[in-house]
Amino acid sequence: MHAPIRMRRAVLAVLSAGILVTAGCARETAGGGRGTEGTAEAEGVLLQSAAEQGPDPFTRSTVEPAGAAPAAPRTAPRGTAPPGGGAPHTLPGSTPGLYGGTRSIASCDIGQQIHLLGADPAAETAFARAAGVPRAGVPDFLRGLTPVVLRADTLVADHGFRAGSATTFQTVLQAGTAVLVDGRGLPRVRCACGNPLSRPTGTEGAESGRGEKWAGYDPARIVVVAPAPKAVTALVVVDADHNSWMERPVGDEGARDRTPKAPPPYPPGTDITGPLPSAPPVKPKKPKKSATPAPSRSAPTTGDCPTGPPTPPGEAVAATEEPTGAPAPANCPTPSDMPSDGATDGYPEPFPEYPTDEPTDAPADPDDPPPGLVPPMTDEPRTAIGLPRQEGAEDADEGSFQPVGNAWFP
Repeated sequence: MHAPIRMRRAVLAVLSAGILVTAGCARETAGGGRGTEGTAEAEGVLLQSAAEQGPDPFTRSTVEPAGAAPAAPRTAPRGTAPPGGGAPHTLPGSTPGLYGGTRSIASCDIGQQIHLLGADPAAETAFARAAGVPRAGVPDFLRGLTPVVLRADTLVADHGFRAGSATTFQTVLQAGTAVLVDGRGLPRVRCACGNPLSRPTGTEGAESGRGEKWAGYDPARIVVVAPAPKAVTALVVVDADHNSWMERPVGDEGARDRTPKAPPPYPPGTDITGPLPSAPPVKPKKPKKSATPAPSRSAPTTGDCPTGPPTPPGEAVAATEEPTGAPAPANCPTPSDMPSDGATDGYPEPFPEYPTDEPTDAPADPDDPPPGLVPPMTDEPRTAIGLPRQEGAEDADEGSFQPVGNAWFP
């Protein structure tokens, strides 16, 4: 009779112990377990220098030392808070000078990163989940990123790999840390450990981060990177070797680095954690003055050519017009209702009133006057012509010719 009672009590004791163990694990998970996201946030913001690998790495380091350029020196005095007070301030990922690098050299070995993740299926699966991509798309995701170097202490969310799953903690990465950024300029992978990165969930605790502080660390100059308003095709970064600007296409590892056509409005050594000057306004170009003189009031013209018909011979010029005496340009069209001074396609033969000096093969008409007696054309053509003398009158003086009407007769 007592055996069933003892059995029931034993079962109840085991169940009670299981409940207590489960409750204890739940409290540990909620309060600071390493495998949960809440744990890292409760522990505060971790400070990570550029050289250290950090906790829970996904892979070994893939940093290329030749391409990991040091951060530019600060130009603002330490302790001078940027706009917004001592809290981290936000910069778009497309800000020129936010990142640096070495011309034609990548800061990370993306091919090696792909190989290391592919060799560990569990790590690759956890990486894909933290990065928000399918596992099969991890290689393409990494190839689409751009290797650069941080030029400011930057607050991010770091996703580590522990016990087959991803962890999450807030961290400040030191300026000079090699990272991979996407088409919006967001840091997505830390090359020293292969950990995926994302935007921080908040900025609380950044000013009192845990860990060893490096020289020049200033909580007032921590940066949070925001996505660029739209995807960019290239990042304008600082070439630390030459202290100059260079443009690195997105998804390129330095092979297509080039000098930007329009450099930023501030020098490469400008401290990006302080106020940045904006681009100067573009001044409108003044229209060039035309070299063509104003047309004369006497007659409207098209270019240098008169539009109205010329004054016929024998007629007076209008009182409002002032004859210039200058010939019209050779390329001006000839009016269809008046003859030109030279033969044209419209006038195959010269008019009798305007004889030409060109000789002809036809015999001279005895009734035509000698060429020397035909008066030249002037502004006011003559209204009378002289006829040749009759034969036998060579010795007669000029007084023997008398004008009759419009002709001269002996």
